Amino acid sequence: MESLSLLVVLFAALAIPLVMAKFNITSTPTAVAEIVTGIVLGQSVVGWVQPTAVLTELASLGVIVLMFLSGMEIDFSLFKPAAKPEKQIGPAKLAMLGYASIVVLAGAFAAVLSATGFFPHPVFATIIYATVALGVVIAALKEKELLSKPFGQTILLIAAFGEVIPLLSLTIYASLNGSNSKQVWWLLAIFVVAIFLLMRFRKPYQFFARIDKSTTQLDIRLAFFLIITLVTVAETVGAENILGAFLAGIVMKLLRPREETQDKLTSLGYGFFIPIFFIMTGVKINLRSLLADPKALALIPLLLVGFFVAKAALLVVLRLRFKPTNAVAGTFLISTTITLVVPALTIGRNLGIISATQSGAFTLAAIITCIFSPILFNRFYRAEPDDFKKTVVHFIGTNLLTVPIAQQLSRGLYDITMYTDDPAKYRTYNSEVNVKLMPAFSQGALNEAGAYDADVVMLAYFDHDKNFELAQWALAAKVPRIIARFESKNVQSTRYDELRQAGVEVYNTIDASISLLRSLIETPSTLKILDDTNAGIFEITVHNRRFTGMEVKNLPFINDITISQIYRDRQFIAPHGDTQIHLGDHIIFSGDKTAVGEIRQQMEKLN
Repeated sequence: MESLSLLVVLFAALAIPLVMAKFNITSTPTAVAEIVTGIVLGQSVVGWVQPTAVLTELASLGVIVLMFLSGMEIDFSLFKPAAKPEKQIGPAKLAMLGYASIVVLAGAFAAVLSATGFFPHPVFATIIYATVALGVVIAALKEKELLSKPFGQTILLIAAFGEVIPLLSLTIYASLNGSNSKQVWWLLAIFVVAIFLLMRFRKPYQFFARIDKSTTQLDIRLAFFLIITLVTVAETVGAENILGAFLAGIVMKLLRPREETQDKLTSLGYGFFIPIFFIMTGVKINLRSLLADPKALALIPLLLVGFFVAKAALLVVLRLRFKPTNAVAGTFLISTTITLVVPALTIGRNLGIISATQSGAFTLAAIITCIFSPILFNRFYRAEPDDFKKTVVHFIGTNLLTVPIAQQLSRGLYDITMYTDDPAKYRTYNSEVNVKLMPAFSQGALNEAGAYDADVVMLAYFDHDKNFELAQWALAAKVPRIIARFESKNVQSTRYDELRQAGVEVYNTIDASISLLRSLIETPSTLKILDDTNAGIFEITVHNRRFTGMEVKNLPFINDITISQIYRDRQFIAPHGDTQIHLGDHIIFSGDKTAVGEIRQQMEKLN
């Protein structure tokens, strides 16, 4: 019987995504479909699956892996302060204000439930109502390519708060109310161990990446070592194992794993363990007894209303920056909750504060939010005008070298500004390119003029001492790319090497001329491509996660370009048709200049 139940669950896990693809069911999360299927297969309907010891153990591993992958979804770059202060309220402040409103309303509704006798544990109910399904939110935002936009960043941060804060609160609550709990301060041991593991494996992980091979899979072994270590520590100090798993995911994320590592972990989790967890969640729900209990039937709509009421004030908060329809859409999406609700209910049952009937009512209410909230999000969201962000290039130094470069850069792809402190050159070139005249160059004056607020700054004075000083100021301003002219190669001067070591791209006209003439002899066709008015050689950086894992032969525009090299991890790769694209790849290709803008807009979009 145990083998039969396992077989049925595994077949269901295989069939569910196939059926959803066949009938084009995209608005409902797969996790919800798995829970519903579990309800049908379990004691509620056909009774084909029983919660055997093997399935129970696999389901426990499933929730641990789920929380681990949730920890890996946290994007810590969103918590960094913006380089330039925004005129509008920023995503971080908006998210903190929004989640604070969720906690307040969740507490208020929980207090109402307690006062009316429907659920006498207001703190536990507050934690449940304050949860957000981070995985569902990320999937919805990725689908619409919103993660890089202020709206997507705000919603993602609220969802991150809605997973991290309730998880920590749940752990503390369980520790205070559990019969065999340790002292609460022992919870700090989990964080201490997590920090130790992070520091211990930060450098070795880079070594693992170099020696890894298909028969060792060191990255996956390390991931499961982190999971088991932190889960063991959590259980030892009386905390919930899901907290240890979540922290293990955060540690793994901070180790900066390769894109394929995260893909393999995601494949392993969502391909085997996690579907079993969600299907078994449905199996354990006794729908017959739930529907036979009038109090339980009354409880389901009440609990469902609570999930939406807890997020209602978010509408007002999002209206501080976004238009009304998108504020409504964001509020509905944040109302989605399932990921943490199910393990939280398991904890509640273990603590004896929630009955099986109440647990089933909470689960069904959460399932309903997952069915309708993404649909309502897609219904109300209206895309903002999506203007392509041009690469901002600033030239400091206007002369016979830089002006032709600025004129020949592909139109529509670059926003170019030139700076000079020479009035004569300003009068000469102002009619040909966008030139700003400054009385004098100083660090403060250049910063105030916005000369270093650019993606690329090119320093092109003939005076290498002046370029060196300008490069130091650009480094202090943290310009992403700095290109500096440096004609002098005095062996007694270390400035040339200092700039290179600091990340400045240094060039001089003699070396450039030598390289060009050598190319003219060795590869004359290359020079013809560079001079061609229609074709050219280009480089783009992959920022859009929609393309990660995609094979070169399947790129939608592959027939319009020829990819010659991929620069990845400081190495050049000769691509083949089955070469997979990774996040951060530098793709060097030749093709028609008219197609470059669209290709760059697609692949360099942050998502």
